[in-house]
Amino acid sequence: MDYSFTLAGRRVRLEPLAEKHLDGLVAAAANGKELYRWSFVPQIREEAERYVRTAASRRDERTAVPFAILSARDGKVIGSTRFWQLEYWPWPALHARHGRDAPDVCEIGYTWLARSAIRTGANIETKLLMLGHAFEVWQVFRVCFHADVRNELSIRALTGLGATREGILRAHRLAVDHRPRNSVRFSILAEDWPAIKDRLIYRLAHHSDVGRN
Repeated sequence: MDYSFTLAGRRVRLEPLAEKHLDGLVAAAANGKELYRWSFVPQIREEAERYVRTAASRRDERTAVPFAILSARDGKVIGSTRFWQLEYWPWPALHARHGRDAPDVCEIGYTWLARSAIRTGANIETKLLMLGHAFEVWQVFRVCFHADVRNELSIRALTGLGATREGILRAHRLAVDHRPRNSVRFSILAEDWPAIKDRLIYRLAHHSDVGRN
């Protein structure tokens, strides 16, 4: 399966994250340090180089699909996101899903946007494109999200997305401030997707640049 694909919408284009995006990543993250208190966002070129290199290695291992988020209007990099924690279940030989290349469940994370892209509809369309690919192309059973319990903006965004809040995982991951992080877990199941898709399409159609992202 090709894990270097592009997802395109009217507002954003998600391209496979690559070295050509390095300068754009650094420029997108400029002047937004306070926005990224709870997520690692590369602020300088050296950090961006490691960020892209690590993401590419995870793609080679088939455990992640990282993207640069570009503005469809002018092609500028406005952020990054990725599918990751891709899981392939051991289906028995006689099952219809046996031998599939596509993952059975995944997570969406590492999502951040430039200050200028916040409240532009970029996040809504990014989620619409990624969830559509996960549920309609890969035919996954579940997509999950995790947010640092201190990250109120992300928690509000995931709640607004329509994802189900499952609970808190204690000392779940290493936080950006190098402390054990408690994570709020959200999920969307395949049966939830049609209603959430309609909700996202409606929000995008009625979105204005002064509305919520």
